[in-house]
Amino acid sequence: MCLILSALLFGPRIILLFWWLVDTARWSATFDTILLPILGFVFLPWTTVMYVLVFPQGIEGLDWLVLGLALLADLATLGGGAMRGRGQMQGYQSPPAEPPMTPP
Repeated sequence: MCLILSALLFGPRIILLFWWLVDTARWSATFDTILLPILGFVFLPWTTVMYVLVFPQGIEGLDWLVLGLALLADLATLGGGAMRGRGQMQGYQSPPAEPPMTPP
């Protein structure tokens, strides 16, 4: 389980770093400044990988679907870790279940 979570968390970042080192021309064609790739590296790595993949040809048609799925993958990675960590917090208790309603 830990290996899978590590791959989901660090995999796209390793891909981004390697791709940037190998193909800087594609990155220059995709981004005007260095700020957006850095923010993408930190917060939305899967979306950044897909954006660099589809942008030079222009984003149209199914490219939007690919970008949307990458965004969902980023949100699932972030949200899944937050929900898992929430249960492991010291002193955290789930809210009490409401008693079933009985008819009058």
